[in-house]
Amino acid sequence: MKGSQLFLCLFSMLCWLTLMPTAGNKIFHFGPCRISMSMTEIRSGFTAIKANIQARDPIRTLSILSHPHSLRKVKVDRCCITHHLFNFYVDKVFKHCKTEDPYVNRKISSIANSFLSVKRKLGQCLNVISAAIKSLGELDILLDWMEKS
Repeated sequence: MKGSQLFLCLFSMLCWLTLMPTAGNKIFHFGPCRISMSMTEIRSGFTAIKANIQARDPIRTLSILSHPHSLRKVKVDRCCITHHLFNFYVDKVFKHCKTEDPYVNRKISSIANSFLSVKRKLGQCLNVISAAIKSLGELDILLDWMEKS
């Protein structure tokens, strides 16, 4: 009897610990995906290097995410689009953004590690088949957008 009570207690603690966000983390909802991450840590790292990185930008008249609210207009599966954005940052942005300043490089690496962790978590909750069907079914929207550009 004592063994089963101990097991139940340990199991309850384990469930509580895995569901509870770690210190400083916040749970974000991207459609059906729930991801725990420390936005404070990421913002702090970015704030420390923002001026340095933006000063190196050779194309200051163009913005990829020109309006902070532009991503709010996204109507597709938010989990899927967030996963692809994190893929882009992990695979393309952080890998190719090196400076001669070791401090800036450490901050970039720290942010990249946070993004990699979130990317892995998002990958676990994607329904790839439904996302593929949705994307293929709306291919005309992409083609129209490309032709209008």
